[in-house]
Amino acid sequence: MGLLHHFGRTALLGGAALLVPLAAGCTGASGEASHPGHGGGKAAAPATIEQLAARTGCTLTGKRAADELRQGACRTGEGRYTLVGFSTDQGQRAWLEEAKPWGGSYLVGTRWVAVGAPQTLQALRQDLGGEVMNGAHHGG
Repeated sequence: MGLLHHFGRTALLGGAALLVPLAAGCTGASGEASHPGHGGGKAAAPATIEQLAARTGCTLTGKRAADELRQGACRTGEGRYTLVGFSTDQGQRAWLEEAKPWGGSYLVGTRWVAVGAPQTLQALRQDLGGEVMNGAHHGG
């Protein structure tokens, strides 16, 4: 099965995990907060997956949506990746906790995650901000 199938399964597992309280072990700077003097110091609204895709020059394909998340696939000159947007911070933490044991690399921002090859995510970070994280390592 493809990348989207794997992450579709992870998204469903992550949705089920919303019932379990989780510690915030995966937070970091995302470049999404507003600057002082803009909006009274409040955090900016999280970007949608469509907005993230536009910043990277991608047209989303294979979009899927549920109450707690939306996802779509991208392919640009930087590589292939999946964008996942979340309706809550708790939902994002739950999804990451479920996804990390599967391995992989994640670019994590405010209520969004990009999933792809490490070099692709490093390149995307220039346009999107966020923090690159890695899941469990499998193999020798």
